[in-house]
Amino acid sequence: MKKVVAGVDIGGTNTVFGIVDNEGKVLAEGHLKTTDYPVVTDFVKAFSAALKKLIATKKDIELTGIGIGAPDANFHRGTIEHAPNLAWKGIVPLADMVRKEMKVPVVLTNDANAAAMGEMVFGGAKGMKDFVVLTLGTGLGSGIVVDGKLVYGHTGFAGEVGHMTVVPNGRVCGCGRKGCFEAYASATGLVKTVSLMISEMRDESSLRDLPPAKLTSKAIAEAAAKGDPIAVKAMEYTAEKLGFGIVNTIVFTSPEAIFLFGGLAQAGEMLFKPVREYLKKNNYVLFKNTVKILPSGISESNGAVLGAAALILNELSN
Repeated sequence: MKKVVAGVDIGGTNTVFGIVDNEGKVLAEGHLKTTDYPVVTDFVKAFSAALKKLIATKKDIELTGIGIGAPDANFHRGTIEHAPNLAWKGIVPLADMVRKEMKVPVVLTNDANAAAMGEMVFGGAKGMKDFVVLTLGTGLGSGIVVDGKLVYGHTGFAGEVGHMTVVPNGRVCGCGRKGCFEAYASATGLVKTVSLMISEMRDESSLRDLPPAKLTSKAIAEAAAKGDPIAVKAMEYTAEKLGFGIVNTIVFTSPEAIFLFGGLAQAGEMLFKPVREYLKKNNYVLFKNTVKILPSGISESNGAVLGAAALILNELSN
C-alpha cells in the first residue's frame, strides 16, 4: 500500500485538508467551514469523518500521520491557544483530540511555520538551511528556519515578527497593540493604507469607485500596475514598511533568503522590486547583498496543505 499523510490548514472561516504523498503530490482535497463548528469537539468529529471519507475514495493507500497548521498553535504542546479568529476559546488540545479519532501521529503548528516547512521540503528552499517565510495575508506570519530547523523558542511561539513595532504609536493592530508590522505590511494593511489615502489625496483613482467589499489587495495591485496614482503610492508605502520589517528580521538570523507567500505577495514585482531596493539602501553592512527576496516556490492554491503535510513528513522521518 502507498503511504500518505494528511495536511490540514485551519483558518478562521474555512478548513482545507488534503491527502499528500511523499513527493508532494496532492492526491485529493476536501474542506469544511470552520465557522459551522463553534464547539471544537463537533469540529474534530466532522473533520475526522470527512477525512476518512476522502481516504476511502483512494485505493491502496495508508494514512501514516496528520500535520495541521492553525492560528496561534503551539508545536510543543499540540494546542491552539487563545486564537482571536476562532470560536474555540482558551487552550484547545487539538492534536490529542484528532489523534484519538484518527489513531495516527498528529503534529500541530502555526500556519506560517507550516508554510516554512513546505518551502523547505517541496518549494524554493530545498537545500537551504537558513531562511524565513513571511505569509502576507489577512495578517503577517513568519516561519523561521535556522540550521535546517524551525525555530519555536521557549514557549513554542517564537517568530511572531508580525507583531514587531514598525511605527511607534501607529495604527491599532488586531492584537490590540499599536504600530505592529502586520498592521502595515499585510493585505489588510494595504487596504487600510488605500482607505486613508483616498480620504487624504485629491488624485483621481479608480479605487474611489470600488465598494469596500471589492477593495482588496488584488484590486489595488492591479490598479497600481495600470499606473493608478493612489494605488502606486500605497504599494510604495507598503513595500517600504515591509522592507523595514525585513531589515530588522535579517539581523537576528542572517538568512540566505526570505520568501514572501500569500495574497499580498501576488502583487509580484510591484512589491518585490521596491522591497529589494529598500534592502540595498538600508540593510546593515554585514548583510548587504547576502539575502535573496524570493516568491514562494509553492502554489498558493494548495500551499497551506503541502506545508502541513511537510510538517508531519519531517516529524515521521526523524
